[in-house]
Amino acid sequence: MRYLGIDFGSKRIGLAISDEEGKMAFPHSVILNSKNTLDEIRDIIEKEKIESIVIGESKDFAGKPNKIMVEIEEFRKMLAEKIKLPVLFEPEFMTSAQAEQTQGKNEMHDASAAAIILQSYLDRLK
Repeated sequence: MRYLGIDFGSKRIGLAISDEEGKMAFPHSVILNSKNTLDEIRDIIEKEKIESIVIGESKDFAGKPNKIMVEIEEFRKMLAEKIKLPVLFEPEFMTSAQAEQTQGKNEMHDASAAAIILQSYLDRLK
């Protein structure tokens, strides 16, 4: 089973894709958060034969939803309606900082954060 990982941001959205066995996550791309976002993600899902989607669930240090969670939940709902695939949450904490620490801040930073989110989910499945 192939998975798509998403690191949602109000400006940019990082995407990661698993291998066909659903064991390893790899950064894929970063797209702008725009009116075309859902169509772009749908095209990637079709091209890569994705069967399930994992979105980072953003919480603060106290474990409470961050301000962006309202947008993430709305995005999740719209995505699930458009593509008719499971869209799951995976708790994430400081994934952008982890990605930046590992590779520095560059144009694929958000995709690397999405890979961290997706890998966390895949590891829990084992």
